Amino acid sequence: MSPNANALIPETFPPLPGLDALAEVALGSSSDHGAADAVGYVITVDGDVPAALGLDRDALARAGFESKVGQTLTIPTAEGPALIAVGAGASEEQTETNLRDIAAAFVRAASTHGDLVLELGATEVDAETAARALFEGAVLGRYKYTALKTTSTHVPLHSFDVTIDGGVKEAIQRAASAATIAVRATIVARDLANTPPGHLTATNLGDIAVALGEEFGFSVELFDKADLIGLGCGGLLGVNQGSAEEPRMIKLQYRPEGRATGHLGLVGKGIMYDSGGISLKPSDPMHLLMKMDMGGAAAVLGAFTGLRDAGVGAQVTGWLMATDNMPSGTSYKLGDVLTARGGTTVEVKNTDAEGRLVMMDALVLANEDEVDAIIDIATLTGAALVALGGATAPVFANERWMARLALDAAAATDEPLWELPLETKYRRQLDSDIADISNLGGPFAGATTAALFLAHFVGETPWAHLDIAGTMQSEKDDSWRSSGATGFGARLILEAAKRFSIPS
Repeated sequence: MSPNANALIPETFPPLPGLDALAEVALGSSSDHGAADAVGYVITVDGDVPAALGLDRDALARAGFESKVGQTLTIPTAEGPALIAVGAGASEEQTETNLRDIAAAFVRAASTHGDLVLELGATEVDAETAARALFEGAVLGRYKYTALKTTSTHVPLHSFDVTIDGGVKEAIQRAASAATIAVRATIVARDLANTPPGHLTATNLGDIAVALGEEFGFSVELFDKADLIGLGCGGLLGVNQGSAEEPRMIKLQYRPEGRATGHLGLVGKGIMYDSGGISLKPSDPMHLLMKMDMGGAAAVLGAFTGLRDAGVGAQVTGWLMATDNMPSGTSYKLGDVLTARGGTTVEVKNTDAEGRLVMMDALVLANEDEVDAIIDIATLTGAALVALGGATAPVFANERWMARLALDAAAATDEPLWELPLETKYRRQLDSDIADISNLGGPFAGATTAALFLAHFVGETPWAHLDIAGTMQSEKDDSWRSSGATGFGARLILEAAKRFSIPS
């Protein structure tokens, strides 16, 4: 880690505690109930109740247990592991998504226990798919960011196994390996987004990327302020003007063994802290969350940790555009004109519309690298939260197949997207009297005008844009989405990279 200006912050502070904790979790290690602290039994509304639970359906009903998805009931025992009934709804309605929710509910009900077994029984879902969903739900549901607590009552997950009727052990072990790769991506993204801005600067993020690249098989190139001046990255440099911290452009490169199925570019917004700059944000709960304004960059970096181990066949290049956005005597101002990489001039109408400014440079660079397609991800607009709330993120695309790629990956990972139109009629709202384009549109359709701004720099390259401002955090534990940063987009992008190939 680079020395931090704040001497009260130890330089040895661990930046990714969740990743260290994941390394200690044994998934699919043992289905021996005697070694478990707690055993869960998945109960549907229409199936048999396992005799090992010690209660029949009438007794469960008297205790208020209705087998709703995610409902739990802990049954006291004199000795041996704790027994927990976990509701699963109707058998015919069981899905991969429900199974993630079921596992998360179980690990939360067993929150004081570290060694767990979950008995699924019979399921219509393929056994390997079901096991993977259960492993993902358990690990992500148990996640907690406790790095800055001097004491914590949180009990980390030590081991988790599942038993499935007809499920062979080899399939469950494959599921455990695949789940580990996927949840690792999300945990990295969560750790980074949860870390306070005084502990995680743009420079620190670059150092962390280098360490992760060495461990997980991708290369990292860091560009400091002098490099960015040489590249003409006026967007990133302009936003950084008010900061005491240097900016970083962090370029990630993954190359598969053998012939690549295509070249995918990923762009992540990395505003390490967003005060709004001269257009200062109000001091409200949303301002408190602005340490998470680098959630897009965190998701891309998290996804990169899984590319090699997931066997991704495409070449993937990522650009993380990292700086904070602070007010000071040197800040960029309303009315300033910035020049993007490639020469486009941009009138600044609001310094709190900074994410698109740092990303425009990366989009130009991605095209210069001749990528076949681009996916960008950013906590970009409050309009995304207003439109779709905190559960679903909008996706915009200039090609139908790119929208489909993103939507299919979202469905597979239960990170929901909803496609919004890239309505070109609104493009005139970005016109400027003194520059090529301005960085702010009108009062309505803000998510769309932000996407149209990015589209200006994408050009004709196939592209999808994910606006995760609404989905970046959860106020409380919600299924496998633990309170705090959700890491939304990391597994989705990894899944999209796995599926990516150039259409014939």
